[in-house]
Amino acid sequence: MTRVLVVDDDPVQLRLTAEVANRAGFKPLTATGGEQALAILRDDRNIGAMILDLVMPDLDGMGVMDAMRREGLTTPVIIQTANASLETVISAMRNGAADYFVKPVAPERLVISLRNAMKLDALEAAIRSERARKSGTFTSADMIAKAPPMARVLTLCAKAGKSNIPVLVEGETGVGKELIARIIQGSGDRAGKPFITVNCGAIPPNLVESVLFGHKKGAFTGAVADQQGKFADAHGGTLFLDEVGELPLDTQVKLLRVLQEGEIEPIGATRPERVNVRVISATNRRLLNLAKSGEFREDLYYRLNVFPIYVPPLRERMEDVPALVAMFIARFSAEAGKRILGISPPALDLLLSYDWPGNIRQLENAVYRAIVLTDGAFLETVDFPQIFSQTAGRDQAVRAIEAVPVPAAPTHIDIASARQRAIFDMPAPAPDRFLAPTGEIAALSDIERAAIVFAIEHHGGRMSRVARALKIGRSTLYRKLHEYGLADELINDAA
Repeated sequence: MTRVLVVDDDPVQLRLTAEVANRAGFKPLTATGGEQALAILRDDRNIGAMILDLVMPDLDGMGVMDAMRREGLTTPVIIQTANASLETVISAMRNGAADYFVKPVAPERLVISLRNAMKLDALEAAIRSERARKSGTFTSADMIAKAPPMARVLTLCAKAGKSNIPVLVEGETGVGKELIARIIQGSGDRAGKPFITVNCGAIPPNLVESVLFGHKKGAFTGAVADQQGKFADAHGGTLFLDEVGELPLDTQVKLLRVLQEGEIEPIGATRPERVNVRVISATNRRLLNLAKSGEFREDLYYRLNVFPIYVPPLRERMEDVPALVAMFIARFSAEAGKRILGISPPALDLLLSYDWPGNIRQLENAVYRAIVLTDGAFLETVDFPQIFSQTAGRDQAVRAIEAVPVPAAPTHIDIASARQRAIFDMPAPAPDRFLAPTGEIAALSDIERAAIVFAIEHHGGRMSRVARALKIGRSTLYRKLHEYGLADELINDAA
């Protein structure tokens, strides 16, 4: 559940805003001042958004945003204040506020603002991640990997980045092995240097050696010019050999020599060339099993498997699914030019109940397809028909799709009905204990009587504990019991 920080020095407004966020499906955290809010943001950088009051006694909202900018805190900020001046709005927006509204605000407006701010934050995070990936400075902070099984993976990445030790990344297809390799590069002294990716399974066997090591002019038919290979392209940086288990055996011999000697010999060359390359390899099969069966050279296996890292599949790190879905929705809805606010709770539960054999790549494609097909503001279960049919059965999926309302015939503009607003699945509001049935503020005696009754029920009629909880003496408690007519009820219950 996405956490939302609500900051306001007015306790009533704080409680009301937190309750609106809670009913919309968020988990509210509260703070009564700017300093307390900054402390919470420093401790937890995964808070989805912050609703910030501008006027507070210790540190006002502008001061909080200034401190966030200095410390690199990127939590989206939604400003709410009683001051509606244009100058205040402009100042707040220049300080980085994602939205601004004047108290009191309608709950629907607040919920939409929260969802828009989180969508904007997810899109900005995706853009930052893509820029880091292209610049060679990708780190663990740019990868969505908050699930507990990924903690050890990121720890190993940080350790591997401090040296040039050969790393073997193992994991199923689509788990993000290339991102792990980029984290290793971005965490070490080769950050910002070339990062060359080679899919060993996608190269024809007769061209593997030329692609990896290059060739000289005239080395073979069609070699009309010198061509440097991927090792030369990655000089000074990192070479990522994806699906290294697919390399032909004769190429494996030459790769072993490159790893041992640090030299490549292009096809047709008369002498070897020195290269300074950090090699990270990856495979979706156990190289040890391939080595035992003779499909992979055992000596090369031990050379590559110096520092193994296993990346768990998505089904073992389902805690990352909501964040991944939010990021994919932000990215693909921007590409498609659609205004998708998020995913409905039932649809997210559907995705969380699926095993994802294709891992993150399959999840990405499923969200992309849903965004292209949907016409609503939120992704629903019917937007994932393939996933729904595999989890609930084909017949139920067909019934769910047929239940979606579709106009039987064209509707003229003169008789078209108003479009219904999206209805959030919120529980009915509980009656406020401080209000009488008439809607007026309840009398103090009624509130006090209700508090005493609640305390007695909570502590099972043990008056000593009731008095301590209410912070009054036992004689005072008994006097109030007689005053409110509760003493006779207790005697009757005891009888």
